[in-house]
Amino acid sequence: MDVLKALKLVKADAEIVLFNKFDPDHYQGVVLPGGFSFGDYLRAGSIAANSEAIKGVKEMANEGKLVLGICNGFQILVEAGILKGALLPNLNLRFVTKWVWLRVKRKDTPFTKESKDVLFMPIAHAEGRYFLDDEESASEIAVLQYADERGVPTSEANPNGSIMNIAGITNEGENVLGLMPHPERASFPSISPNGSSDGLQILKVFGG
Repeated sequence: MDVLKALKLVKADAEIVLFNKFDPDHYQGVVLPGGFSFGDYLRAGSIAANSEAIKGVKEMANEGKLVLGICNGFQILVEAGILKGALLPNLNLRFVTKWVWLRVKRKDTPFTKESKDVLFMPIAHAEGRYFLDDEESASEIAVLQYADERGVPTSEANPNGSIMNIAGITNEGENVLGLMPHPERASFPSISPNGSSDGLQILKVFGG
């Protein structure tokens, strides 16, 4: 519901669709929200990644339609092979929930081309440590990095141990974005510690 309300703020023609009623041909874009799909009974996102609905999401991604995966949605996209790498347990082996600063590393994706250079959004995850065994490839696909308030990636700013401070990545076609921070929770200034609505910088790509 938070994602839907945020999408309405950017005037997106959006609706909630249950996984067993999803027809990819009816939509020009899709957002996989955060949460705990199928209770995260195995690795986070692994059961959902094998559902019929995600086959449809993969079709949309291959057709160049916009696909956004937030937190658990990011985990699903990785588990489904739509995005590279893996999301491992946080280094401290604890659930982490806090607001973080993010450097927008790439501004050549539809989601970030009109974005500010530094964003402020919250995270809430236990398995958000991004890993890819090829650092050069990881650098190429990294879109968002955990950073300090000035937008400088530092070890102190890394909340989960992600390689290269990576908080979000894209695919080769640049039409898919997976990120651990929650843009929908940073869309309403009244609930942000500093009045941030930076999440709309990401979501406005779906606007009408």
